Amino acid sequence: MKVLIIIPAYNEEASIFKTASSIESFKQNVKFELDYIVINDGSTDKTKDILVENNIPAVHLIKNLGIGGAVQTGYIYAEQNDYDIAVQFDGDGQHDIESIENLVEPIIKKEADFTIGSRFVEGSPSEFKTSFSRRVGINLISFFIKFKTKVTILDVTSGYRAANKDVIKYFAKHYPKKYPEPETNAILIKQNRKVKEVGVNMFERLEGKSSITPIKSVRYMIEVLTSILILSDRGNH
Repeated sequence: MKVLIIIPAYNEEASIFKTASSIESFKQNVKFELDYIVINDGSTDKTKDILVENNIPAVHLIKNLGIGGAVQTGYIYAEQNDYDIAVQFDGDGQHDIESIENLVEPIIKKEADFTIGSRFVEGSPSEFKTSFSRRVGINLISFFIKFKTKVTILDVTSGYRAANKDVIKYFAKHYPKKYPEPETNAILIKQNRKVKEVGVNMFERLEGKSSITPIKSVRYMIEVLTSILILSDRGNH
């Protein structure tokens, strides 16, 4: 079983080495083949220098494609290199590598095609739950996804996710550019794929800063809720 961790990174000079090191230290402990690739999304800080100087596996995009484009690049890499499972993993240190086995286990057992690492499902070990305002937004998106798909996903914006080979192939060709997590959750459910939420551990971001400002948050909510509402019955773009 070959598993690839996809790490999108834009201006993550403060955390990318630590993130890669955590994977290097952990990957010998798992029962499957575990690789990782950083997708350097046209960073303008020292992210590229750190990756090159430390021989960290990476694809260096010549311009910033945004989170959707960077992650899709990772899925294309996973498809081209015949990986069985691809795991999305943030470069800012928020995701706990020790939760990866819980995340991929349902896929290995063929209980799911796609798993979502969740802070909110019962039994989740995560003490960090994010801010109150973001929880409000998450709950609203969750409501709209349930309205559209009849399925409840609690941690709808989680970027800690895993896909089987068939979903890798689909995402390599079709992946939303602006708000990929909520949209792809709804799309896969509408396609009758088996989507499962799994409890994982996450940390509060300690280095760098989020690109989401209050104004961007309002625009994000309007646009992502609209995209979910107009999703076709077959879940196609």
